[in-house]
Amino acid sequence: MEKLKPTLLIIAAGLGSRYGSLKQIDKIGPSGERIIDYSVYDAVRAGFGKIIYVIRKSFEEEFKEVILNHLPSDIETGYVFQEIDSVDKNINYNPARQKPWGTGHALLVAEDAINEPFVVINADDFYGAESFKIAYDFLQKENAKENNYALIGFDIKNTLSEYGTVSRGICSADKDGFLTSVVERTQIKIENGAILYKDELDNWNNLSGNEIVSMNMFAFTPGIFKLIRPDFNSFLQKNKNELKAEYYLPTAVDNQIKIGKAKVKVLSTPEQWFGLTYKEDKKIAQQKILETVNAGKYPEKLWK
Repeated sequence: MEKLKPTLLIIAAGLGSRYGSLKQIDKIGPSGERIIDYSVYDAVRAGFGKIIYVIRKSFEEEFKEVILNHLPSDIETGYVFQEIDSVDKNINYNPARQKPWGTGHALLVAEDAINEPFVVINADDFYGAESFKIAYDFLQKENAKENNYALIGFDIKNTLSEYGTVSRGICSADKDGFLTSVVERTQIKIENGAILYKDELDNWNNLSGNEIVSMNMFAFTPGIFKLIRPDFNSFLQKNKNELKAEYYLPTAVDNQIKIGKAKVKVLSTPEQWFGLTYKEDKKIAQQKILETVNAGKYPEKLWK
């Protein structure tokens, strides 16, 4: 029996507060491509059958104009909305809140759009072709069954910005390569050649640079939705009056690992990650894309 082609779910609803604009649609490639386009290109080449985007309704028309309308017609696409009120109707939250509830929330709003195994990524991160091949191969294996997932992990030293702090989920795995924990560190930086993170007591601590981190690239089956929804609702009850609290996807997965509901294989990728966190990152991203084009990894014009 032919296996289902996996779907790629792209989280593109972030407001780009540190970046200062809708970074999801910023031109990076030599022919005006966005980082998001390279992810779609790599996923389709790897064998993915459908692309679903998570966006804000406020930039729906602009998104269709600059992203969807430039894709080849044979790529199946769709999109869902992530809004502050994309929650159960019995949840009352602070009306002063201005943005949705984080990447774990973004995953949940796509539940009705996905019925097959899928991979989730961020719109503003470049993951590299090999990362999508690794994820695709995992989902095609017999052991990619319900509640048996994978994390495609990157060395932390290859994921930092020179221009400020970043958030990363730092991973620990057992001797068989299964994830034992993901700790979300919201302030990680490079300073005088050292990699540092701030802990819960506001102290800065050293990292080696070889730690595996989550860049929100997970391989899931649709069972993940029902698995984490009760956890998300619990989070909302505790944080409904907070203006900035976020339900992070790595934390959501970590919670399921701790209670024995999920197994997550850590799959390291050799790819070099880069992304758009700060405005200054754009020039570096453009240079790295150009290098991959010159090396023959991508055509100069992605969509012909």
